Amino acid sequence: MRMKNEQNNIAGPIGVFDSGYGGLTILEAFRKELPQYNYIYLGDNARAPYGSRSFDVVYEFTRQAVMKLFELGCRLIILGCNTASAKALRTIQQHDLPQMDNSLRRVLGIIHPTVEAIGDITHTNHVGILATEGTIKSNSYALEINKLHPNISVTGVSCPLWVPIIENNEADGEGADYFVKKRIDTIMSLDSQIDTLILGCTHYPLLLPKIKKYTPQGVQVVAQGQYVAKSLANYLQRHPDIEQLCIKQGVTQYYTTENAERFKESAKIFLHEDISVQHIDLE
Repeated sequence: MRMKNEQNNIAGPIGVFDSGYGGLTILEAFRKELPQYNYIYLGDNARAPYGSRSFDVVYEFTRQAVMKLFELGCRLIILGCNTASAKALRTIQQHDLPQMDNSLRRVLGIIHPTVEAIGDITHTNHVGILATEGTIKSNSYALEINKLHPNISVTGVSCPLWVPIIENNEADGEGADYFVKKRIDTIMSLDSQIDTLILGCTHYPLLLPKIKKYTPQGVQVVAQGQYVAKSLANYLQRHPDIEQLCIKQGVTQYYTTENAERFKESAKIFLHEDISVQHIDLE
Protein backbone atom coordinates (compact mmCIF):
# COMPACT_ATOMS: atom_id res chain seq x y z
CA MET A 1 0.00 0.00 0.00
CA ARG A 2 1.62 3.29 -1.10
CA MET A 3 0.82 6.70 0.28
CA LYS A 4 0.41 9.66 -2.03
CA ASN A 5 3.33 12.09 -2.20
CA GLU A 6 1.06 15.13 -2.13
CA GLN A 7 0.13 14.24 1.45
CA ASN A 8 3.77 14.38 2.58
CA ASN A 9 3.67 17.79 4.24
CA ILE A 10 0.19 17.69 5.78
CA ALA A 11 0.27 17.76 9.58
CA GLY A 12 -1.95 15.49 11.63
CA PRO A 13 -2.67 14.25 15.17
CA ILE A 14 -0.48 11.83 17.11
CA GLY A 15 -2.06 8.38 16.99
CA VAL A 16 -2.28 6.12 20.04
CA PHE A 17 -3.37 2.52 19.44
CA ASP A 18 -4.33 -0.22 21.85
CA SER A 19 -6.25 -3.46 21.57
CA GLY A 20 -8.52 -2.24 24.36
CA TYR A 21 -8.71 0.41 27.04
CA GLY A 22 -5.31 0.16 28.71
CA GLY A 23 -3.67 2.50 26.22
CA LEU A 24 -5.82 5.26 27.70
CA THR A 25 -3.33 5.33 30.61
CA ILE A 26 -0.58 6.07 28.07
CA LEU A 27 -2.73 8.69 26.33
CA GLU A 28 -3.41 10.39 29.66
CA ALA A 29 0.33 10.55 30.36
CA PHE A 30 0.88 12.12 26.91
CA ARG A 31 -1.86 14.69 27.50
CA LYS A 32 -0.32 15.59 30.84
CA GLU A 33 3.26 15.86 29.53
CA LEU A 34 2.43 17.24 26.06
CA PRO A 35 -1.03 18.87 26.28
CA GLN A 36 -0.50 21.09 23.23
CA TYR A 37 -0.74 18.27 20.68
CA ASN A 38 -3.77 16.70 19.00
CA TYR A 39 -4.29 12.99 19.57
CA ILE A 40 -6.39 10.20 18.08
CA TYR A 41 -7.00 7.18 20.28
CA LEU A 42 -8.00 3.98 18.48
CA GLY A 43 -9.10 0.96 20.51
CA ASP A 44 -9.65 -2.36 18.74
CA ASN A 45 -12.05 -3.34 21.52
CA ALA A 46 -14.14 -5.64 19.33
CA ARG A 47 -11.17 -8.00 18.96
CA ALA A 48 -9.60 -7.53 22.38
CA PRO A 49 -7.77 -8.91 24.23
CA TYR A 50 -4.63 -9.44 22.15
CA GLY A 51 -2.66 -10.94 25.04
CA SER A 52 -3.06 -14.63 24.17
CA ARG A 53 -3.24 -14.28 20.36
CA SER A 54 -0.48 -15.52 18.03
CA PHE A 55 2.25 -13.28 16.63
CA ASP A 56 0.72 -13.42 13.13
CA VAL A 57 -2.75 -12.39 14.29
CA VAL A 58 -1.46 -9.57 16.53
CA TYR A 59 0.71 -8.28 13.67
CA GLU A 60 -2.19 -8.31 11.19
CA PHE A 61 -4.64 -6.62 13.58
CA THR A 62 -2.04 -4.01 14.57
CA ARG A 63 -1.08 -3.36 10.95
CA GLN A 64 -4.74 -2.72 10.10
CA ALA A 65 -5.01 -0.23 12.95
CA VAL A 66 -1.79 1.55 11.96
CA MET A 67 -2.98 1.90 8.35
CA LYS A 68 -6.32 3.28 9.56
CA LEU A 69 -4.56 5.86 11.75
CA PHE A 70 -2.43 6.90 8.76
CA GLU A 71 -5.67 7.28 6.76
CA LEU A 72 -7.01 9.50 9.55
CA GLY A 73 -4.02 11.80 9.08
CA CYS A 74 -1.59 10.67 11.78
CA ARG A 75 2.11 10.98 10.98
CA LEU A 76 3.36 9.56 14.28
CA ILE A 77 1.74 6.53 15.94
CA ILE A 78 2.50 5.04 19.33
CA LEU A 79 1.46 1.46 19.97
CA GLY A 80 0.14 2.02 23.50
CA CYS A 81 -0.12 -1.73 23.97
CA ASN A 82 2.65 -3.99 25.24
CA THR A 83 1.42 -7.02 23.28
CA ALA A 84 1.37 -5.06 20.00
CA SER A 85 4.76 -3.52 20.82
CA ALA A 86 6.13 -7.00 21.53
CA LYS A 87 4.60 -8.89 18.62
CA ALA A 88 4.05 -6.39 15.78
CA LEU A 89 6.20 -3.26 16.10
CA ARG A 90 9.43 -4.59 14.61
CA THR A 91 7.71 -6.05 11.53
CA ILE A 92 5.76 -2.84 10.92
CA GLN A 93 8.93 -0.74 11.27
CA GLN A 94 11.10 -3.00 9.12
CA HIS A 95 8.60 -4.28 6.53
CA ASP A 96 5.56 -2.01 6.20
CA LEU A 97 6.94 1.52 6.67
CA PRO A 98 9.75 1.15 4.07
CA GLN A 99 7.10 0.25 1.44
CA MET A 100 5.41 3.62 1.82
CA ASP A 101 6.34 6.53 -0.46
CA ASN A 102 6.51 8.94 2.42
CA SER A 103 9.40 8.40 4.82
CA LEU A 104 8.01 10.89 7.35
CA ARG A 105 5.74 8.37 9.05
CA ARG A 106 6.80 6.76 12.27
CA VAL A 107 5.47 3.99 14.51
CA LEU A 108 6.90 3.68 18.02
CA GLY A 109 6.31 1.23 20.87
CA ILE A 110 6.22 1.49 24.65
CA ILE A 111 8.57 -1.29 25.75
CA HIS A 112 11.87 0.35 24.79
CA PRO A 113 11.25 3.65 26.67
CA THR A 114 10.41 1.67 29.81
CA VAL A 115 13.51 -0.49 29.46
CA GLU A 116 15.73 2.56 28.94
CA ALA A 117 14.75 3.91 32.35
CA ILE A 118 15.25 0.67 34.28
CA GLY A 119 19.03 0.97 34.58
CA ASP A 120 18.62 4.07 36.73
CA ILE A 121 15.90 2.55 38.93
CA THR A 122 17.13 -0.89 40.01
CA HIS A 123 19.94 -1.17 42.58
CA THR A 124 20.10 -4.96 42.88
CA ASN A 125 19.98 -5.47 39.08
CA HIS A 126 17.09 -7.90 39.56
CA VAL A 127 13.87 -6.84 37.80
CA GLY A 128 10.42 -8.44 37.62
CA ILE A 129 7.90 -8.10 34.78
CA LEU A 130 4.16 -8.43 35.43
CA ALA A 131 2.33 -8.60 32.11
CA THR A 132 -0.09 -10.48 29.86
CA GLU A 133 0.63 -14.00 28.68
CA GLY A 134 1.51 -12.72 25.19
CA THR A 135 4.04 -10.17 26.42
CA ILE A 136 5.69 -12.66 28.78
CA LYS A 137 5.87 -15.41 26.12
CA SER A 138 7.35 -12.98 23.59
CA ASN A 139 10.29 -12.45 25.98
CA SER A 140 10.45 -8.87 24.66
CA TYR A 141 11.28 -7.23 27.98
CA ALA A 142 14.08 -9.67 28.76
CA LEU A 143 15.57 -9.26 25.26
CA GLU A 144 15.38 -5.45 25.36
CA ILE A 145 16.76 -5.26 28.90
CA ASN A 146 19.62 -7.63 28.08
CA LYS A 147 20.52 -5.47 25.06
CA LEU A 148 20.75 -2.25 27.06
CA HIS A 149 21.57 -3.63 30.52
CA PRO A 150 23.21 -7.07 30.14
CA ASN A 151 23.96 -7.22 33.88
CA ILE A 152 20.26 -7.11 34.87
CA SER A 153 18.45 -10.37 35.67
CA VAL A 154 14.83 -10.48 34.47
CA THR A 155 11.95 -12.61 35.80
CA GLY A 156 8.51 -12.51 34.19
CA VAL A 157 5.11 -13.67 35.44
CA SER A 158 1.85 -13.46 33.47
CA CYS A 159 -1.26 -12.10 35.20
CA PRO A 160 -4.13 -13.29 32.98
CA LEU A 161 -6.97 -12.25 35.31
CA TRP A 162 -5.84 -8.71 36.02
CA VAL A 163 -7.23 -7.17 32.81
CA PRO A 164 -10.73 -8.72 33.22
CA ILE A 165 -10.79 -7.52 36.85
CA ILE A 166 -10.04 -3.96 35.72
CA GLU A 167 -12.39 -3.91 32.74
CA ASN A 168 -15.22 -5.23 34.91
CA ASN A 169 -14.63 -2.29 37.27
CA GLU A 170 -13.50 -4.57 40.11
CA ALA A 171 -10.04 -3.03 40.62
CA ASP A 172 -11.14 -1.64 43.99
CA GLY A 173 -13.04 -4.78 45.01
CA GLU A 174 -11.95 -7.29 47.62
CA GLY A 175 -11.74 -10.06 45.02
CA ALA A 176 -8.87 -8.26 43.29
CA ASP A 177 -6.71 -8.55 46.42
CA TYR A 178 -6.44 -12.32 46.13
CA PHE A 179 -5.28 -12.32 42.49
CA VAL A 180 -2.89 -9.38 42.93
CA LYS A 181 -1.27 -10.86 46.04
CA LYS A 182 -0.99 -14.29 44.39
CA ARG A 183 1.00 -12.99 41.39
CA ILE A 184 3.26 -10.73 43.44
CA ASP A 185 4.00 -13.58 45.86
CA THR A 186 4.77 -15.80 42.85
CA ILE A 187 7.26 -13.43 41.23
CA MET A 188 9.01 -12.61 44.51
CA SER A 189 9.32 -16.34 45.28
CA LEU A 190 11.06 -16.85 41.92
CA ASP A 191 13.67 -14.17 42.71
CA SER A 192 13.79 -12.64 46.18
CA GLN A 193 16.41 -10.10 45.03
CA ILE A 194 13.94 -8.26 42.77
CA ASP A 195 13.85 -4.59 43.75
CA THR A 196 11.89 -3.28 40.73
CA LEU A 197 8.58 -4.51 39.30
CA ILE A 198 7.61 -3.29 35.82
CA LEU A 199 3.89 -3.20 35.11
CA GLY A 200 4.17 -4.50 31.55
CA CYS A 201 0.51 -3.96 30.67
CA THR A 202 -1.11 -0.56 30.30
CA HIS A 203 -4.18 -1.68 32.28
CA TYR A 204 -2.23 -2.46 35.42
CA PRO A 205 -1.77 1.10 36.79
CA LEU A 206 -5.45 0.93 37.80
CA LEU A 207 -4.45 -1.82 40.25
CA LEU A 208 -1.56 0.24 41.61
CA PRO A 209 -2.96 0.73 45.16
CA LYS A 210 -3.39 -3.02 45.61
CA ILE A 211 -0.10 -3.85 43.87
CA LYS A 212 1.76 -1.53 46.24
CA LYS A 213 -0.16 -2.98 49.19
CA TYR A 214 1.23 -6.48 48.55
CA THR A 215 4.67 -5.54 47.20
CA PRO A 216 7.47 -6.00 49.76
CA GLN A 217 8.98 -2.87 51.26
CA GLY A 218 11.91 -1.54 49.25
CA VAL A 219 10.58 -2.85 45.92
CA GLN A 220 9.71 -0.12 43.42
CA VAL A 221 6.71 -0.47 41.12
CA VAL A 222 7.17 1.06 37.67
CA ALA A 223 4.11 2.14 35.68
CA GLN A 224 4.98 2.95 32.07
CA GLY A 225 3.04 6.15 31.43
CA GLN A 226 5.47 8.75 32.77
CA TYR A 227 8.51 7.12 31.15
CA VAL A 228 6.83 6.70 27.76
CA ALA A 229 5.56 10.30 27.86
CA LYS A 230 9.02 11.70 28.65
CA SER A 231 10.48 9.52 25.90
CA LEU A 232 7.94 10.90 23.41
CA ALA A 233 8.77 14.48 24.42
CA ASN A 234 12.46 13.70 23.92
CA TYR A 235 11.75 12.03 20.56
CA LEU A 236 9.87 15.09 19.28
CA GLN A 237 12.74 17.34 20.36
CA ARG A 238 15.24 15.15 18.52
CA HIS A 239 13.10 14.86 15.36
CA PRO A 240 11.86 18.36 14.45
CA ASP A 241 10.83 17.10 10.99
CA ILE A 242 8.27 14.78 12.63
CA GLU A 243 7.34 17.30 15.34
CA GLN A 244 6.38 19.88 12.69
CA LEU A 245 3.90 17.36 11.28
CA CYS A 246 2.01 17.07 14.60
CA ILE A 247 -0.98 19.43 14.98
CA LYS A 248 -1.02 21.53 18.16
CA GLN A 249 -4.60 22.40 19.11
CA GLY A 250 -4.95 20.31 22.27
CA VAL A 251 -7.80 18.22 20.79
CA THR A 252 -8.30 14.47 21.34
CA GLN A 253 -10.56 12.18 19.28
CA TYR A 254 -11.58 8.66 20.25
CA TYR A 255 -12.40 5.73 17.95
CA THR A 256 -13.35 2.14 18.75
CA THR A 257 -14.16 -0.98 16.76
CA GLU A 258 -16.73 -1.77 19.47
CA ASN A 259 -20.03 -0.09 20.22
CA ALA A 260 -19.25 3.59 20.82
CA GLU A 261 -21.54 3.93 23.86
CA ARG A 262 -20.04 0.86 25.48
CA PHE A 263 -16.54 2.26 24.96
CA LYS A 264 -17.61 5.60 26.39
CA GLU A 265 -18.88 3.97 29.60
CA SER A 266 -15.87 1.70 30.07
CA ALA A 267 -13.42 4.51 29.31
CA LYS A 268 -14.68 6.35 32.42
CA ILE A 269 -12.81 3.78 34.51
CA PHE A 270 -9.58 5.05 32.97
CA LEU A 271 -10.27 8.71 32.17
CA HIS A 272 -12.77 9.93 34.79
CA GLU A 273 -14.34 12.24 32.21
CA ASP A 274 -17.03 12.15 29.54
CA ILE A 275 -15.74 11.77 26.01
CA SER A 276 -17.19 11.67 22.50
CA VAL A 277 -16.51 8.36 20.73
CA GLN A 278 -16.95 7.23 17.12
CA HIS A 279 -17.22 3.66 15.83
CA ILE A 280 -14.70 2.64 13.17
CA ASP A 281 -14.09 -0.53 11.11
CA LEU A 282 -10.57 -1.79 10.45
CA GLU A 283 -11.29 -4.61 7.98
